[in-house]
Amino acid sequence: MHFNFQPDASVLFITLDSCRYDTFEQAVAPNIKSIGKLHRAMAPGNFTYGSHAAMFVGFTPGVAPLAEPFINPKFGKIFKMVGAGFPGKSTEHMALQGRNIVDGFKRLGYLTIGSGAVGWFDPKSETGQHLTNDFDHFYYPGNNYSLDKQLSWLSERLATTTRPVFAFLNIGETHVPYFYEGAPWGVEYNPCIPFSNDNDAQACRLRQRACLEFIDSRIDRLLTAFQCGTTLICADHGDCWGEDGLWEHGIHHEKVLEVPLLYRLAKI
Repeated sequence: MHFNFQPDASVLFITLDSCRYDTFEQAVAPNIKSIGKLHRAMAPGNFTYGSHAAMFVGFTPGVAPLAEPFINPKFGKIFKMVGAGFPGKSTEHMALQGRNIVDGFKRLGYLTIGSGAVGWFDPKSETGQHLTNDFDHFYYPGNNYSLDKQLSWLSERLATTTRPVFAFLNIGETHVPYFYEGAPWGVEYNPCIPFSNDNDAQACRLRQRACLEFIDSRIDRLLTAFQCGTTLICADHGDCWGEDGLWEHGIHHEKVLEVPLLYRLAKI
């Protein structure tokens, strides 16, 4: 499929839902890892909605001790909302005006398209509308393991525009129960349930890594389409796998907040 959108001015933002930093570091994922240097960052929230709400106003994961823009959004944001919080240090990559970065890109004439896999992105729910309403087009597949459908939907919209694009993709295969279409295990058993006596840290580790490697095998075409533009890839949070007796996310723990961060920025 041939794309006519303006790739050098366009932006791709991908979140690997619940992907732990150690999973990402150990995985064989050459397509995703080619985007840029891997940073061990701290997420702005411990669950999907809170973290994405923060990232959608510029608070992407960061490394607090570093006085470097983009790696540390407190020092300089990739996307800075004009007039929000404090004026900034003139170290932002791009300044946007609006309710959030989606609205900000739309005001600049971008086509804004997005797809979210996990339930917080369901546009039929009032909560989901807070994350999805500002997109020109949004697709919610209805489960956590529909990456191929999401990629097909995004490709169709990229093929029908000549405008610059802000594209957002939340990928759910790395979210519990860690499953992808065609996986050699069933979706019924979830090895990571809070307060359960039937959890399995080894299964979590193996399955989430396999899911990430599956994602990497599918996503190369989308990454290539944006290779001349800006690409940001991170997780919104991680999961606990028995550390300190804790499981899953929605709690403040180092393994929940520790996430991968990679980016490649183009002049916009």
